[in-house]
Amino acid sequence: MGNMNFKAAGAHIAPVYLDPLASAEKACSVIAEAARNGAALVVFSESFLPGFPIWAALYPPIRSHEHFKRFLNASVYADGPEMERVRKAASDNGVFVSIGFSERNPASVAGLWNSNVLISDTGEILIHHRKLVATFFEKLVWDPGDGAGLVVADTRIGRIGGLICGENTNPLARYSLMAQAEQVHLSSYPPIWPTRVPTESDNYDNRAANRIRAAAHCFEAKCFGIVVAGRFDEKARQSIALDDPAIAAIIDASPRASSFFLGPTGTQIGDEMIDEGIGYAFIDLDECVEPKRFHDVVAGYNRFDIFDVTVNRTRRNPIRFQDRREEHVTRLEVPALQE
Repeated sequence: MGNMNFKAAGAHIAPVYLDPLASAEKACSVIAEAARNGAALVVFSESFLPGFPIWAALYPPIRSHEHFKRFLNASVYADGPEMERVRKAASDNGVFVSIGFSERNPASVAGLWNSNVLISDTGEILIHHRKLVATFFEKLVWDPGDGAGLVVADTRIGRIGGLICGENTNPLARYSLMAQAEQVHLSSYPPIWPTRVPTESDNYDNRAANRIRAAAHCFEAKCFGIVVAGRFDEKARQSIALDDPAIAAIIDASPRASSFFLGPTGTQIGDEMIDEGIGYAFIDLDECVEPKRFHDVVAGYNRFDIFDVTVNRTRRNPIRFQDRREEHVTRLEVPALQE
C-alpha cells in the first residue's frame, strides 16, 4: 500500500483536435501545472490523443471514409513520439499520469484500438489497456481490445485501476479490478456522446449516466473514483461539422459531460469541472476501509462456492512468427565399400 493521502487532478481539457503532437504538448503543460499545484496523479479523457471521433455518430458510414482517414492518420502508436513526450512530462514532474489515446495497430495500416495508459512518476507504463468492446458507433472506428490491461497497479499513492467509458457499465470488467484490491478507479469519457438527433427531452444525458456508473462502482468497490471527460472546442466542431449546419446543430445541442471525483460511498468530493480547466480533490485511502465491513464483495460478502469468475489477460496478437536460421548440415562422405 502507498501513501494514505494525495491530491488528484482531473484534466477537463480539450485536445488540439487531430493534432496529436500539439495535444501531447498541451498535456505536458497541464501535467506541469497540476504538479505545481501539488497533484500526484493527473488524469486525462478518453481518446485525448488525437480527440474523440464523434463524427462516427453523425454521418452514415458511406459518408465518413474521409473522416476515418484523417482520424487514422492522427492516431498514435503506443511507443510513438507523442507518448514519449507525455511519459517524459510524468517523469520530469514526478507525477502519475493516465491518458486515453486512439492507438494504431502495428499489424494493420487501418487498425485502431481505443486505449489508455497509466504512466508512473518515473515515466514507466504501468498499465496499457485496450477497450474490450467499442460502444455503439465507436465500432466503426475501433476494434475490440483484450484483457491484458485489466490490471490494478500497486503504486506509492495506492492501488490504481481504470476502465474506458462504457466499460464502466460492464460488471465483470469492474469486478476484475475490484478483486485486485483497487483503491482508486479512473474512468475516462468523451466530451459529448450523441445517440439520436437531440430534442428537448430525449437526449442521452452523459453527465448523469457517468455519475450513475461511477457512483455504483465506488459504492460497490469501496474505492475512490476519478471521472474525466473531454472538452469539445471550436476547432473540433469545425473539423467535424465541415460547414454542415445540421451536423453543427446536433453537436451544439448534445449535452456536455463533466469531470468530477467520488469517495468510497459514491458521494461527490472535490471539484466538478464543466468549463475547461483542471479540477482537484484530496484522496484519503484510509476511507476505503470502513465501508468494506458492510459489503466486501471480493471477500466475506460473496459466495465463491457459487460464483466462479475467470479472466483471460493474454495480449492477443493476429499472428506468431517463428524465425529460424537455416542450418547447413555437412554430410559425412562415406567411402564406397571395396569390392
